[in-house]
Amino acid sequence: MTLTELRKKVPELENYLRYMPEELKTRCTIKTYPPKTIIHQKDAPLDYFGIVCEGYHRVINEFENGNVFMIVRNDPIDFVGEVTILAGKPRTSVTIETTTACTVLYFSRKDFENWIEQDIHFLRLVSQKVAYKLYRSSYNRGNRLFYPPQHLLLLYFLRYIEDCHSNVIRRTREEIHEETGISVKTLNRTIRKLKESGLVGITKGKVTLNASQQEKAREYLKQGMY
Repeated sequence: MTLTELRKKVPELENYLRYMPEELKTRCTIKTYPPKTIIHQKDAPLDYFGIVCEGYHRVINEFENGNVFMIVRNDPIDFVGEVTILAGKPRTSVTIETTTACTVLYFSRKDFENWIEQDIHFLRLVSQKVAYKLYRSSYNRGNRLFYPPQHLLLLYFLRYIEDCHSNVIRRTREEIHEETGISVKTLNRTIRKLKESGLVGITKGKVTLNASQQEKAREYLKQGMY
């Protein structure tokens, strides 16, 4: 796929490339990754910047003991490496893994640094994205620190339903653990309690919330009944 073809396929990309230096058109590369591919490894040297044009990915933090904590899921258009570069750091701080097929437009780190020096419009878009990620991270971190598992899980389930348009939570316990930070043991205990309270159901091992349960869950969160 050429840059011209990609711009036609993803019209939203035009806003980001509007004032891109002309010489970068011949120095960029385009890569497409299948689902569950690591495209950005924690602690690896970073010599590139990427624009995720298509597909969804998750940002995770990996630890030496083997545990994985999912920081956030991102949808296009998004960036790869912008936080590390703007922070002036040589190595990445997180791992990025595709959750669907993803198309990424790559530039060298040096070209990106030169680009944002010349293009205030693009710098503003990148800065807004970074600020949004920090805002979302701070907001969610407060939830994880001060709310009990019942609250966090119901909030997670409702957001999943809203994003995926499905009343079946098609996530494994391990995936929910990575996304919420709640241990698998606590997850199982909490889901059992929510089921006993009539707030969720279980079908073929998957958590479900029908329309009535979704309304009860929203009321539960609204009133802080935990």
